Amino acid sequence: MIRKKLLILILALAAFGLGLVATLRSETPGSGFASKLAPQFFAGFSGDAEALDNALKTAGDAIAANPEDADATVWHGAGLFFQCGQAFRGGDMETGMDLYRRALAEMDKAVELEPDNIGVRSLRGGFLLQATPHMEGNPNTGQLVELALSDYEHIYQLQKSSLDKLSTHGRGELLFGIANANHQLGRDAKAKEWFQRISDEMKDTFYQKRADIFLKTGSLTAEQSACEGCHSN
Repeated sequence: MIRKKLLILILALAAFGLGLVATLRSETPGSGFASKLAPQFFAGFSGDAEALDNALKTAGDAIAANPEDADATVWHGAGLFFQCGQAFRGGDMETGMDLYRRALAEMDKAVELEPDNIGVRSLRGGFLLQATPHMEGNPNTGQLVELALSDYEHIYQLQKSSLDKLSTHGRGELLFGIANANHQLGRDAKAKEWFQRISDEMKDTFYQKRADIFLKTGSLTAEQSACEGCHSN
């Protein structure tokens, strides 16, 4: 049961986090997130094992040359996260947990290196926010959601004066992420404020429909909290 939950965790975060990153990267002028590593990692996450190995090596070489390369560090962490899912699927729990811890440490380090890098923040925040609903019983879940919320709130502060320049999807993922993180943390009064904003400002969208579910029922399922599907676009 634990292995199954961890595998679900990795598959869910890979689908959600990478789609969110692609959206914010392309729609945030001047964010500095035009990573040359992204295409290699996207290919690797799509099932090309050789591409993933090459991407990890390229990122690892970049980190060796410059330990303060936040872009390479966050992508290398993302690659390790994907590999930990593969380890769990193969039944190697020890390797999976080691990769899981290393992946989190690398993504944390990337944020420390460049706290205003939207690409770095969105990659870590998107992964953690989608992962945590599948981590029942993990004593670190609340801490991980707090990290994700800090990423989303920081991105919001960087972009709040230009939210109208984002597409419906980009804006919706950002606002929904803040609302959902507050909900996961049990801060439902705060979550309600953000969901109400989504309902008021994003009429006739996927996000309004999901926000209205929360406003009516006070809860969302893991599926209702998931990304709208940018990774498949």
